[in-house]
Amino acid sequence: MITNRSKKVLITGGTGYIGSWIVKGLLEKGYHVKLPVRNINKKEKYQFLLDIGNQTQGRLEVFEANLLIRGSYDEAAQNCSAIIHTASPFTFDFKNPTYELLEPAVLGTENVLQAANASKNIQKVVLTSSVGAIIGDMRDMKRKELFAFSEENWNTSSNIRHKPYEYSKTMAEKKAWEMAKQQNQWELAVVNPFFVMGPPLSRYLQSESINYMLRYLKGKYKKGVPELHLGYVDVRDVAQAHIYALENKVSGRHIVCERTSTLLGFAQTIESQFPNRFELPKKIIPKWMMYLLGPTVGMKRKYIKTNIGHAINIDNSKSIDALKIDYIPLEKTIRDMVQRLMDFKLIEQ
Repeated sequence: MITNRSKKVLITGGTGYIGSWIVKGLLEKGYHVKLPVRNINKKEKYQFLLDIGNQTQGRLEVFEANLLIRGSYDEAAQNCSAIIHTASPFTFDFKNPTYELLEPAVLGTENVLQAANASKNIQKVVLTSSVGAIIGDMRDMKRKELFAFSEENWNTSSNIRHKPYEYSKTMAEKKAWEMAKQQNQWELAVVNPFFVMGPPLSRYLQSESINYMLRYLKGKYKKGVPELHLGYVDVRDVAQAHIYALENKVSGRHIVCERTSTLLGFAQTIESQFPNRFELPKKIIPKWMMYLLGPTVGMKRKYIKTNIGHAINIDNSKSIDALKIDYIPLEKTIRDMVQRLMDFKLIEQ
């Protein structure tokens, strides 16, 4: 349990979409945050966090480190009481999934937790995993005869060729639990978000979540979308989940998801908040047509077969009970996100 706000917390991926909100929350609570960056000379990547640090009671200390270099975090972790590990690639645009997804996720987790082991002061590690480590294919719910996916489930259907991002998150989380069981110094808590949405803190952030929203707003899907069911959660709730897990006697896995919706349902929620503002999809593309169109948009036949048209349920009760989350409704998440993208001039007013 980390309650002394004068204690130092090391956070990886702190310049990212989720990580930056965690850094903001910690600084506002007066923490001393140690932030590793790949290139300390690229100050434009983290200047917005320095600005937040200057406006709060907390302290932000930036240092240079590389997720894939063993020992890169050891010195910084020595006098920290906790580590929040959010750094892991989240992209669907890759050529070599082993090199671009799997190795950074697994080796990065291993290196960070080795730094925790090398330190004598780390009491708590909070890991950002994913619902992708719980769900492989959407059809798995029916195949496994589940009423809903919960923290007891593991992704058993992804591999390096099929849904490699989900596979990378699964293997990284398994590595974390393996290393946690081999020691008794620090406690591990895992946050498993579904698709994270909400307002970014910087207009320069590179995020699949932001790209996803921009594709809707710019009419990329206006001709229709497949019947794909996803879960959504606000980035601010995800950040608060990490901070609550840090400060309280919390361990184990935690699905964070406000609701599930189809892609069309997501579009309809955007429309409800911004009527007649954007060229949004108004129909579902039939699954048989997706088999024809899929390859042209990088969607493989196996993915279509095992995910399109398969409804899912998510049990988020543990996050509500253990992390005390009062979920921000998707309507507000979308409203705040779109307005922020307008403010950043990433989309026209």
